[in-house]
Amino acid sequence: MPGPAATSDGWRKSSFSQGAGECVEFARAASGEILIRDSKNPGGPMLSFTTGEWRAFLAGVRNSEFEV
Repeated sequence: MPGPAATSDGWRKSSFSQGAGECVEFARAASGEILIRDSKNPGGPMLSFTTGEWRAFLAGVRNSEFEV
């Protein structure tokens, strides 16, 4: 399975993205924080997470903690 695709400015989006314009992108800031943005609005607001917060989120996803 391919990993996230990198953009020229260091942002990445899922290889599952089919170009429909409904994606989130992520990047690591120089400070080490994980930044998240909407691919449709790359100049818009971003979310910022510490490495620990990001790891906890990913663990929750892997454990199906967010299923509806």
